[in-house]
Amino acid sequence: MMTILFDIGPPGGAIGLAAAAGFLLIAIAVAYVVFRMLRKTVKMAFRLAVVAVILLVGFVGTLAFIYVGSPGSQNTRPAPTRRR
Repeated sequence: MMTILFDIGPPGGAIGLAAAAGFLLIAIAVAYVVFRMLRKTVKMAFRLAVVAVILLVGFVGTLAFIYVGSPGSQNTRPAPTRRR
């Protein structure tokens, strides 16, 4: 059962780009909701710091999706050196 999971490759091309964009949009939405929720309870500097951390995580995750999903990052097996 576990060997089936290893057969799935990383997302590539348009799928990786769409996953990255979706992850970034979700992070932006979460940051907006947190900013609005902390409106009356916390000072502006702390609110902006929390939003900055959430957006930083979103951008790093997006870059990770793009890096993993780029066609050049997929490992290919080397050609065999011995002939039978």
